[in-house]
Amino acid sequence: MKALILSGGIASRLWPVTYTKAKQLLPVVNKPILLYGIESVIKAGINDIGIVVGHTKEEIMKEVGDGSRWGVKITYIYQEQPKGLAHAVKISQPFLQDEPFIMFLGDNIIKDDVRKFMKEYHEKKSNALVVLDKAKDPQKYGIAVLENGDIVELIEKPNRYVSDMVIVGLYIFDKNIFSAVENIQPSQRNELEITDAIQEMIRRGLRVGYGELEHWWKDTGTPQDMLEANQRLLEEIEPCIQGCLDRQSMIQGKVTIGKGTQIVNSVLRGPVSIAGDCTIRNAYVGPYTAIDAACEIENAEIEYSIVMDHSAIKDVGKRISSSLVGSNVEIIGCRQMPQTYSFIVADNSKIETV
Repeated sequence: MKALILSGGIASRLWPVTYTKAKQLLPVVNKPILLYGIESVIKAGINDIGIVVGHTKEEIMKEVGDGSRWGVKITYIYQEQPKGLAHAVKISQPFLQDEPFIMFLGDNIIKDDVRKFMKEYHEKKSNALVVLDKAKDPQKYGIAVLENGDIVELIEKPNRYVSDMVIVGLYIFDKNIFSAVENIQPSQRNELEITDAIQEMIRRGLRVGYGELEHWWKDTGTPQDMLEANQRLLEEIEPCIQGCLDRQSMIQGKVTIGKGTQIVNSVLRGPVSIAGDCTIRNAYVGPYTAIDAACEIENAEIEYSIVMDHSAIKDVGKRISSSLVGSNVEIIGCRQMPQTYSFIVADNSKIETV
């Protein structure tokens, strides 16, 4: 079995951060989101992986490489325009050939073991398997109508209650998916929808089974989604202190500190993850915060936030919370008179002041 990981798309809901960085490479607990998906399929024993890339292909290829660091083979498949998940499957046929394959959305984090769904796929002798989860607000998602252990209908964001089983970004297909894609038409948004292709398989009488999540998953498509995924993963970290703390500093709860990081006269209240080569001085770093490599936090307080690499937060008078701070960002308080705000702000940004 092969794996197909989709890593294209524009990510407008994460602007302006994704103006300069592929959304799949944004960090959650100091690791690019895409790597969580890659590691999931590798753990399942899959060593032949295709990654569909778009306009950020060079950045993704540089970060991920050829797979040799994991002992697997990675092939890149270029999708010139984001024309839908089914279109990504269509252009990947030369790589996938006639083998069954797992399809994983590269901006999703799924905590369940993929091997469980592979086993269900084989045991049910399905032509496709769609992973589902119960949701309190199913109208926000594509939903599945179930009957006798199979999916009998898929409905995209229904305007009335039909089912509480929503589609997660993980699928398994056999070669019948390719002919199904050939027989569907673009949707109103001019994309080939994977739900339409699966519905075509159902129409033909092919068996579309489902697996149900036991743990949690998150589509990291918005800043709030990223912060929530960061929170979930931080709750699972194991304490590990590799940096240096002075005697005036205090650690409470689960905290990881990378090599080369210095903590000076500061309080870290976990769960917190601080990568290597950072300086935390006269600061408070509160729960559910991840600070990436080579950052400086000085005379400032921050919690429930993600700070990306090579950024600095200094002399900020109010506590920063629920924030997503990009790479190479400076947030610096003004100590001179008159005290003023001074911003250089990209398109689609949001700033709240008090």
